Amino acid sequence: MRQVILKGYEDLAQNIESYFTQSTQILHKARNEIGVVEFKGEKLAIKSFKKPNFITKMAYALGKISKAQKSYQYALKISEFTPEPIGYVEFYRYGFLERSYFIARYCQYDFTIREVLLDHHFPHRQILFKAFALFTKTLHEQGILHDDYSPGNILIKQEDNQYTFKIVDINRMRFKPLSRNDRLQNFAKLWANDDDLQSIIGYYSDNPNDKQIAIQYSKAHKRQKNFKKTLKKIIA
Repeated sequence: MRQVILKGYEDLAQNIESYFTQSTQILHKARNEIGVVEFKGEKLAIKSFKKPNFITKMAYALGKISKAQKSYQYALKISEFTPEPIGYVEFYRYGFLERSYFIARYCQYDFTIREVLLDHHFPHRQILFKAFALFTKTLHEQGILHDDYSPGNILIKQEDNQYTFKIVDINRMRFKPLSRNDRLQNFAKLWANDDDLQSIIGYYSDNPNDKQIAIQYSKAHKRQKNFKKTLKKIIA
């Protein structure tokens, strides 16, 4: 077992599997699972990563860092934009990674950008699009690129007429000076319709050509995802 944990949370780390199985709420259950636990009167979010396959285990054994460790390190790096990290825990067997967990403070939010994109009657929709565009621009100007910038990973907290954005699922990030194409392609996974994407890019950039470039990236991403879905159905 290997752990990096804030002082005062050692018992949580030592008994992470027991706490996780007693989650009071499941936020996500698919390849990886996210549960909410109570610890000393505080709500925490624990992400349990899927058990790695043999090839991935070998990569970890040769020095690749786990997704849990990446999540923790990236959260420290972008602490202003993501829930506060508490630590991570890794379990090994015969020197190979078996299971890993990332722990962060639970982020209370009101909705994600998904609801805003799907509901054309969502209150203050254009105001939210503008706030989201400016938030994304702040990330990009600081050289932060979330490689899974999808609607469910963008949390929004409303306080009066102000909106606070946080990003989650951050084990896939890049940090570098971003090109124009890097920036515009980053909007592709929003799965936004053309009109909404044009609105967002209009708030993001003063260059009128950027709207069409972003739409092209978005359509290419949708074609790729739809092709994969069709292929899976054919194989099944």
